[in-house]
Amino acid sequence: MPGFILLYTFFLFSWNSWNHFSCQINETLIKETADAMVSTGLAKLGYQYANIDDCWAEHDRDSQGYLVANGRAFPSGIKALADYVHNKGLKLGIYSDARYRTCSSEMPGSLGYEKKNAETFAAWGIDYLSMTTATMEI
Repeated sequence: MPGFILLYTFFLFSWNSWNHFSCQINETLIKETADAMVSTGLAKLGYQYANIDDCWAEHDRDSQGYLVANGRAFPSGIKALADYVHNKGLKLGIYSDARYRTCSSEMPGSLGYEKKNAETFAAWGIDYLSMTTATMEI
């Protein structure tokens, strides 16, 4: 209708690794969580996303400036994990920070690398990006 703005409200039902696991995350945990979201019926109730929070990447970028998954915690890589989650009928989300380092300081943030990060997340099949500035000074 002319003159009216239609606003859509939606709720993103998801699981996030941070509150319970903090930096103690790995590929097995995320796979088991995706499995549980399906087997317990949460997926049928609308829970669509398994979201990996902070600490999933190596401490530093590779020589070309790209993010690299922590090889000890995610030995198959994030792309393989996204494929696993997608095969369960779910979506995979991932965390980054708008600063130079993330909140934990364990991995690089996005500042100055936004395009490279977007390319990386797209290549991996990431469906959702959680971008924070939790402690950014203004």
